Amino acid sequence: MKELVIISGKGGTGKTSVTASLATLAENAVICDCDVDAPDLHLILKPEIIEKNEFISGNIAIINQDKCIRCGRCMELCTFGAISNKANGKYVIDSSLCEGCMVCVKFCPANAIDFPERMCGHWMVSKTKSGPMVHAKLGNSSENSGKLVSTVRKKAFEISQTENLKLIITDGPPGTGCPVISSLTGATHCLIVTEPTVSGLHDTQRVFDLLVNFKIKTFLTVNKWDLNKKITSELEIMASSQGVLHAGHIRYDPCVTQAQMKYMPVVEMNCGASRDIKKIWSNLRKEFDDE
Repeated sequence: MKELVIISGKGGTGKTSVTASLATLAENAVICDCDVDAPDLHLILKPEIIEKNEFISGNIAIINQDKCIRCGRCMELCTFGAISNKANGKYVIDSSLCEGCMVCVKFCPANAIDFPERMCGHWMVSKTKSGPMVHAKLGNSSENSGKLVSTVRKKAFEISQTENLKLIITDGPPGTGCPVISSLTGATHCLIVTEPTVSGLHDTQRVFDLLVNFKIKTFLTVNKWDLNKKITSELEIMASSQGVLHAGHIRYDPCVTQAQMKYMPVVEMNCGASRDIKKIWSNLRKEFDDE
């Protein structure tokens, strides 16, 4: 079983558009959306949810108003400013500010603060015309996106084993932080989608620096490569020096925007960018078949 993780180092490079197109071309792969903070792969692939689960992570403090003696000790001790005293004299905890440190729970003289598990979002199993899809949405102001990414990837792997599917295509989060690390851990292949800009150059170098810690076969594609051929050349040289393979580039093409407006994969359009992505998939598939 192989897992191809598509990452970018920054948002807005076209990573998700490429992922949706590769998933469409692969047909029977497991599709995994690990961009749990701001998922948008579902907008293109239109998944039909068949299973929805709560994502539980950490705990949150809640004041039991029946037990509270209104002493204000909890508000004095909270260093995060999560507890306030309302006009009616009741103390309440702002869930978006509570860090779950338990100080208020331990020092409440009336034992009036409960500490239940926190529901931080949802993860879903869906079906699409391109194959099964596992995706998620982290709740507002919730943390532990790295843990949710691990949950989503674990379920995608289980589906690949159950349905005997040999490939998982994963839309990784932007950046190089904890969620990206969670997306890459244990993967077999990585495709970096970047752009020929100064920020794209620097962000790609950061991705290369991160990938040094992983034994993953890595490929590079430059989206809208023809807008700045000089930086594209610099990206190619940098990739070659890092042992990163060339998967093919994608030209600037207004049809990509048209595809997005129609909520459809670029490869379903008849245009140059579509042909470029099909060539990239052909190169990747050849690598998979040769291994």
